[in-house]
Amino acid sequence: MPELDKTYQPQKVENEIYAWWEQNHLFHADEASEKPPYSIVIPPPNVTGQLHIGHALDNTLQDILCRFKRMQGYEVLWMPGTDHAGIATQNVVERFLASQGISRHELGRDKFIAKVWEWKEEYGGKIIGQLKRLGASCDWQRLRFTMDEGLSQAVREVFVELFEAGLIYRGDYIINWCPRCQTALSDLESEHKEVKGGLYYIKYPLASGGGHITIATSRPETMLGDVAVAINPKDPRYEGLNEAEVIVPLVNRRVPIIKDAYVSLEFGTGALKVTPAHDPNDFHLGVKHNLPLIKIMDEEGRINQAGGAYAGLDRFAARQRVLEDLEAQGLLEKQEELNHAVGHCYRCATMVEPLLSKQWFVKTEPLAQEALNAVATGKSKIFPAMWEKTYFEWLNNIRDWCISRQIWWGHRIPAWYCEACDEVIVARQAPASCPQCGGGNLRQDEDVLDTWFSSGLWPFSTMGWPAQTPTLQKFYPTSCLVTGFDILFFWVARMMMLGLKFMGEVPFRHICIHALVRDAEGQKMSKSKGNVLDPLLIIDEFGADAFRFTLAAFAAQGRDIRMSFERIEGYRNFVNKVWNAARFAFMHAGRGPLSHAEELAPLLEERWIMSRAGQTAQAAGQALDEYRFNEAASLVYQFVWHEFCDWYLELIKVPLNDESNPARQAAARARLMLALDMVLRLLHPFMPFISEHLWRQLPLKAPTQSFSLMKAAWPSEELAPYDAPAEAQMRILMETVAAVRNLRGEMNINPGLEIEVSVVLQEPGLKQAILAQAARIKSLAKISEITFAESAPPNAAAAPINGLTIYVGLLGLVDVEAERARLNKEIAKMQKQAAQSQGKLNNPGFTGSAPPEVIEKEREKLAEAASRLQRLEANLKSLLGEN
Repeated sequence: MPELDKTYQPQKVENEIYAWWEQNHLFHADEASEKPPYSIVIPPPNVTGQLHIGHALDNTLQDILCRFKRMQGYEVLWMPGTDHAGIATQNVVERFLASQGISRHELGRDKFIAKVWEWKEEYGGKIIGQLKRLGASCDWQRLRFTMDEGLSQAVREVFVELFEAGLIYRGDYIINWCPRCQTALSDLESEHKEVKGGLYYIKYPLASGGGHITIATSRPETMLGDVAVAINPKDPRYEGLNEAEVIVPLVNRRVPIIKDAYVSLEFGTGALKVTPAHDPNDFHLGVKHNLPLIKIMDEEGRINQAGGAYAGLDRFAARQRVLEDLEAQGLLEKQEELNHAVGHCYRCATMVEPLLSKQWFVKTEPLAQEALNAVATGKSKIFPAMWEKTYFEWLNNIRDWCISRQIWWGHRIPAWYCEACDEVIVARQAPASCPQCGGGNLRQDEDVLDTWFSSGLWPFSTMGWPAQTPTLQKFYPTSCLVTGFDILFFWVARMMMLGLKFMGEVPFRHICIHALVRDAEGQKMSKSKGNVLDPLLIIDEFGADAFRFTLAAFAAQGRDIRMSFERIEGYRNFVNKVWNAARFAFMHAGRGPLSHAEELAPLLEERWIMSRAGQTAQAAGQALDEYRFNEAASLVYQFVWHEFCDWYLELIKVPLNDESNPARQAAARARLMLALDMVLRLLHPFMPFISEHLWRQLPLKAPTQSFSLMKAAWPSEELAPYDAPAEAQMRILMETVAAVRNLRGEMNINPGLEIEVSVVLQEPGLKQAILAQAARIKSLAKISEITFAESAPPNAAAAPINGLTIYVGLLGLVDVEAERARLNKEIAKMQKQAAQSQGKLNNPGFTGSAPPEVIEKEREKLAEAASRLQRLEANLKSLLGEN
């Protein structure tokens, strides 16, 4: 038998175990297998990425599901890959080149792209190795990259098909523009941040010269491109206004006054300046009223020639100059401080500029309707269901998707322009000549596609589409998508739209949305706050298993995870508990033969532990199927720590150490190995390293023995049959022993003293069960004698359990007066605690503002205080002779 180290050292085990898994191709999915399929596609991390706490949670949950489903007999494909992350990667490589004094413009497009590929091969993909340290059992033989040739072919095919179907078009539109990254951003890539600004009230003179209209704006520099002033036709403030035009100050442009119900009656003065080339809402007003488009700003955020005297000024410098000039001309009526949300680039945090631009768009409304129906009809289910409302709201209010980006790294748009006749040719391969005029002078579009366009094809492009591969036929649609709520729209909805369009089927049956990992105080982790936890450092210190179990144990649906080193340390203790239990088991297994298990009837504790393993597996399995990871982890923890370690190992010591009965000893050793086998199977999805390491050394396994624990069966009725009589008898034993031990503690009875116990039965049938286990109960609870009584004896502390009440006589065991004083003090303490909790729960200010988990914690404190108070008061009555 192996002799384990006294303490578990994950650093010695984890790398060796993972290498062994990979060498034996245990993660590889076989598309020819007759097993039922189960598949997950990994949310592809950026090729620039480093493993962060969100990745750790996301991939731990996926790995738990994949390992669980393998053990259930599924052919599991966990498809891995990385995303080329257009803007992020280009920024990284540009900075890298800048440190060497090189700019991308000096290199030119082709050489710059070659440099990015060089960088990707040398530095990209580090996160793959980091995911392996976490224990991720991805099919690394199928590793994909969103820019590899197969996926590039899929991207071109989708673009051309959507274009030919009229769902991709090119046109003028207001987009979010990042002057720093020099590219368009989708609405989702523009992150709104609260900034301090101003609201400026400007007088627009009526064209007739008889007065003015005051408008309020937070971006006065854009007035240089104003083409109208809009008012609400129902606004009583402008009821008598008969003027048709106003003069735009500073540029002296005559523009019409238009009426539209869109204009808010509540904001500002009720008059709206209309700048269609620099505001998305104004753009729609401009289209509706057939207004001209005047673009007064260039792509670097500077005023262009259309801005007249302000040409060449940066947008913020122009704002200041415009305000000074308005004030000098007496046209700045007033200004107010304004805190408002303004879009910023999600990559570089530069304030975005709404800008009129010619871009490529996907017409999303027809695609969105199908994606909406898929969830509404249950073809795809979202867990937890609370996220369905958000999903529906976004799809019901979706705008066309701007898919072109003005960068070099990415999938170049497959569109060519004929220099001779301006024909636009969209094709899967570069055309040799213009189909319209036959000219050969063609220029490919300079833009690339939004990164999310290629990753939107991920569930089927990674499996070989557009070819109908065996992998695609076996594993599409995927079984589940596990992801954070923050990319529900970026990625999930787009995969749904594109999967339905090109595969005719949803890309995933289930969508599991997990929450954020926060610090111990519930604060979002950020480098600026200094509260970021590095998963790699956690793994170095505590091991991957402890970290994974912590993440799973707190991954309650719809609730953010509060992570701290203390919590991880607590589950490292659990890992050590498992290790020590295995050391105990292996030590006894090495003392003699493992036999007679078939010859001798199993003892109560042996029947019970196998029954509990089966019941735990069933309940934990159901929880995992419903993505209640915390409940599954809790069930396994309860079984391993309390039932296996605290009870079974304690009870089994008697036959293991009974030298007078070698056959019973051998049978106990064999059954101990089988029970440990069940423990390791239950632990494996959560704690794969230690469970595999120990399982490989088991001298005796169940009949379904396999090469690796990864391929072993999840405990079933066949392996661990339900034994109702054994569970009932053990319940009586455990509750009785626990009740006596609790009474000893509550009444300060010397733990070394043997005591006498009286039992009053409410269910007479339990007497036989108590007598059958009397020897074990006496041994475990240090009881000298158990008697049965019709009523409560005097001066005895009571502990009611199901069907009976246990009494311990106190005379001669405790100092009655001192104990009364102690109990009164404890009662007062519990009353105060209960009153405090009740006060908080009765306070609407607390229940209305505190997080749900804090409120629930307070309810638990109140319930615990009430229960403890009840026991203390009962024990005080016992001391007072009031039984």
